[in-house]
Amino acid sequence: MSRFIVIEGLIGVGKTSLCKLVQQEWGAELVLEPADHNPFLASFYADPVRYGFATQMFYLASRYAQQVSLLQGDLFTDLIVSDYIWEKDRIFAEQTLADDELDLYERFMGLLAGRVAAPDFVLFLDAPTDVIMARIARRAISAEQQIAPRYLDELRERYYALWDRYDVAPVYVLDTTTRNYVDDPEDAAAMLRMLRGWLDGAPAPDAPPRYATGSSQLALF
Repeated sequence: MSRFIVIEGLIGVGKTSLCKLVQQEWGAELVLEPADHNPFLASFYADPVRYGFATQMFYLASRYAQQVSLLQGDLFTDLIVSDYIWEKDRIFAEQTLADDELDLYERFMGLLAGRVAAPDFVLFLDAPTDVIMARIARRAISAEQQIAPRYLDELRERYYALWDRYDVAPVYVLDTTTRNYVDDPEDAAAMLRMLRGWLDGAPAPDAPPRYATGSSQLALF
């Protein structure tokens, strides 16, 4: 059976870049959330009230299709790495939907409960909001330029609320402010050592400890 790791984080924090490093170095099967293919995303960032439900339902359907493939073993590889956790969908739904739309979303989500793959562990990458905003500006993806700092802060709070109650797999939290595993080979090697240590049950000396569920506080900020 394949090992399955999830690398999560806010927009622009570096999760997809790390997933691609794992794919490149270890030959892992890469599972990316379908952000680039959501036809409602740009409209959502400009007008979240009007386009929130359509955006969220597109993500729910697309993410669930990927989860089905994971459960059915359609991905024939020893290691799978994904840049999102299934529970992320509800985090964003709670952030963007309200009242009847959220109730309708919950009905659909309830039909899918218990039919998703459980990771071996989750690595949550974080950084201060101003650092993330600077990265978003640098990568200049037009749809993301509408994102406000408050939106990121609220999402971060929802993520940590999830980690406080999450008991499916170990969660580790890492600040990426000073890490550059895209351009720095030493940083890349250090990240891979951390991931390998968690996979093998022998954490690297410089690896952060497991996040304590029920701590009810932001780990870094």
